[in-house]
Amino acid sequence: MNPIKYTSLVLCLVQPFFLIASSSMSNAARTTDFNHNWQFHLGDESAAQVSDFDSSAWRTLRLPHDWSIEQSFTQKNAGGAGAFLPGGIGWYRKTFQLPESAKEQITWIEFDGVYNNAEVWINEHYLGMRPYGYVPFSHELTEHLNYGGEDNVIAVKVDRTAYLDCRWYSGSGIYRDVKLVSVPKVHIPQWGSYITTPVVTAEHAEVLVQTTVTNHDTESREVEVTIVIEGQQQSIKQTLAAGATEVVDQTFEISNPRLWDTDNPNLYIATTSLDNGDTTNTTFGIRHIRYDNDRGFFLNGKRTVFKGVCLHHDGGAVGAAVPIGVWERRLKILRELGCNAIRTAHNPPSEAFLDLCDQLGFLVQDEIFDEWDHPKDKKHNFKQLAAAEETEGYTRYFRDWDKRDTDAMMLRDRNHPSIVMWSIGNEIEWTYPGYTDATGYWEKEEKAKGIDYYLTEPPYDDAKRRKIFESFDRGDYELAETAARLVGYVRALDTSRPVTSNMVIPTVAQFSGYAEVLDFDGYSYRQSVYEYGRERSPNKLIIGTENWAQWSEWKPVLEHEYIAGIFIWTGISYLGEASQWPQKATDSGLLDLAGYKSPKAHYFKSLWNDTPMVHITSMPLADSNYCVDDDGKISENPDKPREPYWGWPKLSEHWNYSDGETMYVEIYSNYESVELTLNGRSLGTKQITEHDDRIFRWIVPFEPGQLKAVAHGDNSVTQTIHTAGEPTGIQLTAYEDELKADGRDIAHLTAQLIDVDGHPVKHTEATLQFNITGDAKNIGVDNGHAYSVQDYKSDQCITDKGRCLLILEAGTHPETVTVLASSTELKTGSIQIQQR
Repeated sequence: MNPIKYTSLVLCLVQPFFLIASSSMSNAARTTDFNHNWQFHLGDESAAQVSDFDSSAWRTLRLPHDWSIEQSFTQKNAGGAGAFLPGGIGWYRKTFQLPESAKEQITWIEFDGVYNNAEVWINEHYLGMRPYGYVPFSHELTEHLNYGGEDNVIAVKVDRTAYLDCRWYSGSGIYRDVKLVSVPKVHIPQWGSYITTPVVTAEHAEVLVQTTVTNHDTESREVEVTIVIEGQQQSIKQTLAAGATEVVDQTFEISNPRLWDTDNPNLYIATTSLDNGDTTNTTFGIRHIRYDNDRGFFLNGKRTVFKGVCLHHDGGAVGAAVPIGVWERRLKILRELGCNAIRTAHNPPSEAFLDLCDQLGFLVQDEIFDEWDHPKDKKHNFKQLAAAEETEGYTRYFRDWDKRDTDAMMLRDRNHPSIVMWSIGNEIEWTYPGYTDATGYWEKEEKAKGIDYYLTEPPYDDAKRRKIFESFDRGDYELAETAARLVGYVRALDTSRPVTSNMVIPTVAQFSGYAEVLDFDGYSYRQSVYEYGRERSPNKLIIGTENWAQWSEWKPVLEHEYIAGIFIWTGISYLGEASQWPQKATDSGLLDLAGYKSPKAHYFKSLWNDTPMVHITSMPLADSNYCVDDDGKISENPDKPREPYWGWPKLSEHWNYSDGETMYVEIYSNYESVELTLNGRSLGTKQITEHDDRIFRWIVPFEPGQLKAVAHGDNSVTQTIHTAGEPTGIQLTAYEDELKADGRDIAHLTAQLIDVDGHPVKHTEATLQFNITGDAKNIGVDNGHAYSVQDYKSDQCITDKGRCLLILEAGTHPETVTVLASSTELKTGSIQIQQR
């Protein structure tokens, strides 16, 4: 019997999912931060794994590290899929010592992610290779180690010569954390704690802790397992034969639990100890999730709509080696917009990222693969047209590694309270025979009739689609069979959450067997077939797992409870998946590469967040998608319709235009009415009901001065923008108040051009020079523009919209850090940050 299949109840199909989720297990006594004092060399070395290899000339650095982001953008040896940054081969070496007492322990090394094809040696002994760059892996070192002051040398070769092996920027190197773990011979292995809750109510929760214990000794051993949660302590004894592994179950009763949810992400700690001293701490949250096929998603009994975004794993100027402080700022800004959910498109994120989602209260869809049996063409962003060495990716390893890589994601991630669903793949159907052909969307005759894949229902009826699909030779692989296998891997390790995928052709997947193995249907850009699909699968919940940032995507969620929410492509613009030089990134984000809000971010804030807000944007009417009749009524220009896809009108957030120029003003607010004034004169009050997409619009003859929007409600809220003069100075502001002197903390500084009156200058640019005094360092500058190919690792930055970002990393000495931003003929900006 399939344990995840929905159970038929009287009027609806409902599946409850219970979970107490734990994040990373850690304990200072067993785990060492192994990120420091690595040596690095870019380029191949034939004997770099040899212990006495002379690496004294190599660069010494701290992990995580991404060597590609340190290079210059170039057309010479890279393509847009990889952000025009090179790949190559890199070597890492680290020398370390262990005490004599460690001989009696078991020692392994944990890599949270290495991109990619990572080969590892310890003291010249080859440990193996891991091809997939997005999953964690480990190697036991015990039998090859030296003790008592004698050196050990670990060497890692990273081969990313196929620099276009992803459709987006992957980064290169050991770009996530590394840990060294030493434990007694009887111990809790990596990912050895699994915590669920069979019962969760506001008054009571049952916490089931399943602890895996391994005996690496040559004799049978009795072990006592003790767990402490909130002052409650339970102990149980277990006898393990030599070489045996056992799972010990212990159940706790928690009264009046502090439930984890998006507004109150309460977390607990479970301390698990063995009587030989091995101890782990597991952070977890208590919450109850339920998916109702007619009414959507429920968190702790409350219907909760997914106001979600898709995120790739890069962090702009820092590449793939993203400090957690960079993610924290980005996620907090998304939360300000009202976003409550993240899809990790299209690969497992870092452990630290998921810990942060737990802490901030985000709902997460954890996704494992973008490719299965067949490759996607990284040059053309579709089914592969021709094989090439530089684009050879994971598909060559998929059949041999899919289970190990899925298991790695599941075992590491299955306990996070933030994760509420698993995804086995992204837009896979393109790559298998018959799926695209059966739809009819791409037939010339149908396209000539106005049939549009994104905007219309399929032209062929069910019978014709099925007939065409069944006429194709499947070749060596059947998509539905591969999907069933992957779902089986997931369910073998976790049945507390549903499994889905991001289906790009659901109208074929519904009868091919693909959708049948999934718990609910994830639709990729298919809002035009929501009702069409629901009619054919009336007992399947739908989630928009990839959507444009458009009203047409959000409106169906408000109208149909069986659509549980959406995930916008994307929450933040990301490196790669670009078309041609100098486009290094895809700028579809609500936030740009530097984490600054775009106009459409403010629009979705007006839809997703109840906190009173109003925001002004504008552009010349002649450049807009709108026209005005003699009565002043504004309507969409039929010859120039508003872009329905990933784009957004090129709206500005300044008030600097030519005298008398006719301006189109677009305002976003979550209030019912907005009044606009220009230099104190009212230009009228508009109602939110005047346009279906809940956007306020005015036509305004430009004159310099003050433009002010007042949103009327219980507590009126205003925004004012001014015509700016020529820039005369630079204003530096910091997102964070201070820095922790821990060598890792992050501060984000914005340098904004200002005029003599202090108004921000957003319509002209300058080159800024940064200077830092104190124990902190610049780890990246960025103006957020997708077409800017200036170096990220620089003390200079050309502004965009009159601003740019400096990312500052803390040192280890408590002191005052001073940052200066200067430019020719402008007053230097200065800011001080206390590093404590």
